[in-house]
Order: sequence, then structure tokens, then C-alpha cells
Amino acid sequence: MRLPFQKRVATFEHGIHPEYHKETGNLPIRRFPFAPKLYVPLSQHIGKPAIAIVTVGQEVLRGEVIARADGMFSLPIHAPATGVVEAISPIPCDTGEMEMAIVIRVYEADGQEVRVRNPHNLDGLNGVELAMVMQEIGVAGKGGAVFPTHAKLIPPNGCVIDTLIVNGSECEPFLTCDHRIMVERAQQIMAGIGYAMRVCGAPRAIIGVEDNKLDAVAALEAALPADGTVTIKVVETKYPQGAAETLTHALLGREVPVGKRSSSIGVVMNNVMTLAYVGRLLPLGEGMTERVVTVAGPAVARPGNYIVPLGTPLRFLLDYVGAKSSASEVILGGPMMGNAIASLDIPVTKGVCGVLAFGKREVAVPHTYPCIHCGECVNACPKKLNPTQMGLLAAKREYDLMADKFFLSECFECGCCSYVCPSHIPLVQQFRVAKSFLKDRKNSA
Repeated sequence: MRLPFQKRVATFEHGIHPEYHKETGNLPIRRFPFAPKLYVPLSQHIGKPAIAIVTVGQEVLRGEVIARADGMFSLPIHAPATGVVEAISPIPCDTGEMEMAIVIRVYEADGQEVRVRNPHNLDGLNGVELAMVMQEIGVAGKGGAVFPTHAKLIPPNGCVIDTLIVNGSECEPFLTCDHRIMVERAQQIMAGIGYAMRVCGAPRAIIGVEDNKLDAVAALEAALPADGTVTIKVVETKYPQGAAETLTHALLGREVPVGKRSSSIGVVMNNVMTLAYVGRLLPLGEGMTERVVTVAGPAVARPGNYIVPLGTPLRFLLDYVGAKSSASEVILGGPMMGNAIASLDIPVTKGVCGVLAFGKREVAVPHTYPCIHCGECVNACPKKLNPTQMGLLAAKREYDLMADKFFLSECFECGCCSYVCPSHIPLVQQFRVAKSFLKDRKNSA
């Protein structure tokens, strides 16, 4: 099925078509209950962690700032529930390390409506002023990178932004939270797009949506502004269509130069959910206290998309959705680029778009065989790199050669190469090890 206005489906070269398992895309968003305790990390974004401004034993109200931003590339943290601060201490996080967090014991009898807001008159603000107000609501990128939204939108010196790309592709298997946001909150997305265009200075915005989400396309089309500044373009359902560089190429035919950012070619990209939250929270002056998360996987009895309070422990979340006893691995994010976690005490944060639970059969690691030089990984790589050669170099720990001759830094670890490899070589994991080694060596120099 194609929409009448869509004459050609845009795409990029290479990529793969995994099994998508998007069944939760047909289920409406539901609200999740509050856990007895919420564990709220001070670092939920790229940049400096927030600085706690509350003390143990202090009562906090939902929406109240409990940690202030530490500079331009930082975000404040708002209380996700009304309760009392029980501790400020390290907790396990999805990075695999312990990070400081504010532990809130939730008042069970409270209605848990947002109690604290700080609205501004947004009319007449210039782009930088609007960005500073945007920082106050604490929104970070919802597509996984968790870059502070206000900072991402401000163009670097010397860059002129001509297009805001709104990423509605959601190409990862199982994940459908962006899909449901587009269907149910199209007006909020359009409001967020308007604010984002004011900050970055872009005269137009293009929303890219994969062609397996035509109900989302219809909902967005009905909410488009009449002035024609925002348009929708349907792109092919293919992984990793939602990656920044591949979507930019599909929509505009532009390539980001090696070592540069998309702003160098006049583009800023934001995720649809990011802009939906900007559109809803910014006019109210309301801080970010929750987010929509896809909870799915073969080991989940009641999969769906849930509005989850930030700081909710995964153990509580999985118990509520009926995680089966067969669950042996939990992944945050999608199965292609997400990370398996080692502890269910990890909380939901601003960057958690999915919680997927799998049984032993789905995550069994196949035996690895030698490379047969079939070239499948080369044909799949969306960056047109040579994963075969880099894999052989990684096995010999020739990390400098991988970086200098084979553009290791250009790999964004989409996992296409590992997915198609008939020898089951964990290529993307090898590349991560190589990058980590080079980064640690650079930092210690």
C-alpha cells in the first residue's frame, strides 16, 4: 500500500532487511505505574552530569528541578514523582559503570500530577534565547544519542542550516514507540518542529517516515502547517534507514564529509519523539519526567508502548509486563545497536527507547568460523566500508591500520556486517574493541 502523493520511495545504498517484529505498532500508548522507588541518574545525556541541588530527607514535587545543568552541554534533572529523597549514591547504569543518582521514595497515596512548572512567554524570543529556555525542560535526544536538544539545534559558527530533518524512520526491529508517537501526537510533533526551526534557523523541515508506517504518515499529513514549510517524505523500510547519514542521503542526496557533522552541509536532524516532547513541554515550562518506551520481545507477556516515569527500575518494569521465566537476556534499545545489560537494577533514563527481553534460544551464540571472503558484509555496509578487511586486521590487533587506511571512525556500529556474515564473525564487536583501545590510548597520552 502506498499513499497517493508518494511517487517514489527514497532510500540509500546497501543495508539489510531483518525480521522487524513491529506488532506493538498497532497498540496504543499506555501509562505505566510508579515504582515504589525511582533511581534518577545525574547523567542522562551526552555532556557534563547535572549537579544535585537536593539533600537526603528532602521532600520533592513532581516536575521540580532536583539537579541543575552544569554548563551549556548539560541538562537539568526534574523529579519524576512526588516523594522524598532517600539517598544520593552510585547505582548501576547501562554503561556498565556505577553513576551517581538521586533515589526518590515515591508517595503512594499522591495523585502524581506535575506540581512544578516554569512557563515563559516564548513570543519574540530569538533562536539562542529560545534554546536557553529549551534547556530548562531537560529534553535530550530520544533516538539513542541523548545529545542535549537545545545544544544540537544551535548552528555552529559559520554554518547555515537550510533543512531540519525529522527522523521518523524507526528502523530497528521491535521498536515502535516513535511510530505510536507519530500516530497519537502529531500536533505536538508539529509544535516541536516549529520551535526547532526557530532555534536552528532552518526555513524548511522534512519528516522521513518508513513505508511500513503509513498510518503515521496519514496522521502527520493531517497536522501539517498550511504554509508548506514542513513536508513528509516516505522512505523505504530498510535497516539502518534511520541513521543520520543514511536518512540525510535518502531525503536530500547529500553526503556528510568524512570527519564532519551534518551541520557542515546545512542539515540538523532530530528524532520525532524528541520534538514531540519539546512541543508538549516547552509551552508549559514543564520538565521532562517520563518518556514512551517500547517493551517487547519473545519473553514479554504483555508487550506494548508505555509512558514510563524516568528512574523506573527495569526489574519493576519487567515484572509488570509479565516477563517470562525463560527470559535470559535484556537489551536496552533495539536488537541491532542496543546493549545487553548485566543488572535489572538499572533504571529507565531519557535515552531508553526500548526494553527487549529474549529467551536462551533467541540469543544463543552460534559457532564462529573463518572468514570465507564472500563479500556479504561489504555489500551490506551502508557506509561502503570494508568490514572483511577490518575484521582480519582486528583479529591481529592492527588497530592503527584500521583507523588510518580503512576509516574505522566512519563505522557507526549498525551491525549490518555481523548480521549477514555466514561465518558468524562478531565484526561490529571487534570494531568496538578497536575504537575503545584507540580512544583509551589517546586519552592516556
